[in-house]
Amino acid sequence: MPVLKKILSGTTAAKCETDTLDFKQAKPNLKEAFQDLAEACVCFANAGGGTVIVGVADNKSGEDAFIGCDMDASILRSKVHQLTMPSLLVDVRELKFAGRRLLEIIIPEGLEVYSTAKGYTYQRINTDCLPMRPLDVTRLSEERRGFDWSATASGRSLDDVDPLALRYCRRLLAGSTDPARQRYSQFGDRDLLNALHAIADDGSLSRSGELMLCQNPSSVGINAAVYQHKRTQSGEADAVLRVGAPLVLAFDEVLQAIRARQGITPVTLADGRQLQIEDYPSAAIREALVNAFIHGDWRLRGTVEVEHSPQYLRIESPGPLVSGVTTNNILTRGSRARFPALASGFRLLGLAEEVGQGVDRMYREMIKSGRDVPVITEGAEHVVVLFRGEPPNTRIAKFVASLPQEEQDDTDAMLIIRMLCAKRTVRSSEVAPVIQRSQDEAQAALHRLAAEPAGVLEPTRATMQHHYPAYRLRAEVVSHLGSAVAYHSRAADDIDRKIIEHVRDYGEVNSRTVQRLFDVGVYQARDIIRDLVGRELLTRTSEQKRGTAVRYGPGPKFPKAKTSRSKVRRPEAD
Repeated sequence: MPVLKKILSGTTAAKCETDTLDFKQAKPNLKEAFQDLAEACVCFANAGGGTVIVGVADNKSGEDAFIGCDMDASILRSKVHQLTMPSLLVDVRELKFAGRRLLEIIIPEGLEVYSTAKGYTYQRINTDCLPMRPLDVTRLSEERRGFDWSATASGRSLDDVDPLALRYCRRLLAGSTDPARQRYSQFGDRDLLNALHAIADDGSLSRSGELMLCQNPSSVGINAAVYQHKRTQSGEADAVLRVGAPLVLAFDEVLQAIRARQGITPVTLADGRQLQIEDYPSAAIREALVNAFIHGDWRLRGTVEVEHSPQYLRIESPGPLVSGVTTNNILTRGSRARFPALASGFRLLGLAEEVGQGVDRMYREMIKSGRDVPVITEGAEHVVVLFRGEPPNTRIAKFVASLPQEEQDDTDAMLIIRMLCAKRTVRSSEVAPVIQRSQDEAQAALHRLAAEPAGVLEPTRATMQHHYPAYRLRAEVVSHLGSAVAYHSRAADDIDRKIIEHVRDYGEVNSRTVQRLFDVGVYQARDIIRDLVGRELLTRTSEQKRGTAVRYGPGPKFPKAKTSRSKVRRPEAD
């Protein structure tokens, strides 16, 4: 296992632990050891599953960390089964590493909520095994049994539906580009409510219907959402908006409040097109806000809270992430609604993603606008999405806009390019945790970006024959990104050197030559030449002023060729 090699090379086991990997040193007392490992298995089964490696001290590194384990694998498997309720089946395997015998316990994600024989229930949160509260147990049990609280009856009549909310729903459906959605706008009230999953089995409004379409639902406090705008992140709020249910109207009001205070940075591309870069990309904010409304746990009678300033935009929703979804797998876990009926209603209206790619879109849109990715944090009572409001890096925005559309819409590609703006080379093992995929999937993404039509990466010469080579941005890409790349000056020197050598050999250079030298398009070649002319390394030598055949020769600051010292014969003395 690569992680064991990492520990052997000097990293402590504790630093290698994740939300799906734990290291254990078996306790001397066999009974206590079995109980300790059973607790660890319960902890992972109540989360997303994971692996426990027994026989590794988590506070040591190198060979000293591998102390070994002499437990019988089959007996340990049997004891875990006996000491858990309901009985948990795990897979136990022997490992030989650094001259020691280790045990690897592989725990699947549970279908139920598990506890120890003594009735203690634990769950893995990041790298900690924490006790679960009764509310947490109930929530996890409902999610795993497929119980949908939002589909249950609210006891309210269909006559309680807010006419403005229903009219807003029809307007959304009528304005959709999807013909199927447009047809729903012509449905009668009862048929439309059925389509929105707003009617329960007993004919009354469902919890979902009450939340979306009624005022004062029983599961929402005074405010469904609170929006605050501040001129500085620590200043007094200059605008406060408190909105109650229905949720569809509350969502629209908060979204409009954010949009009303958005600033725009115009950026002109090389082909004359103009980008309008918002302070916070609307597509990203919309996804974060709709996720807060449909995945927040409304049973807590909480509130969606939005804080907006030029420095950051923070969206907080009640309740933790849905079972099985963590901050380390949120990009790739896929759609998992806490309340399927509520989520279906929002999707039908076109407010939510159909296939669970909302978080992908948040990451992608932030990078495309030249900004950092959002920060998502989870607590027992809330989930927070934080967008930083630093000025956009327009070079990144321009470069991304020049890529093929399929790469612009690929979150993996955006994250990899972002990594390579900060680091000269990356390997698939480094990329995998960032894009939240396996190493082989990360390698496939790198290979695709190195091939045409993207062609933005290349394997380094020293590793190109390796199974998992190191990749870097091509020289012309680094030149295009300019100061957005932390190591730009050295890469730019490489472009300068090649063009200077060509001019020394042939006396001149033109755009076509630059295109062939660096395999770039006409606009990228123009930018490279313009930069060299601006620094007076080149100057135009042809009468022609436009077109790819314009010739350039040495400028005032063109470096002189180094001459080798030759011995000078001194005259003989008379």
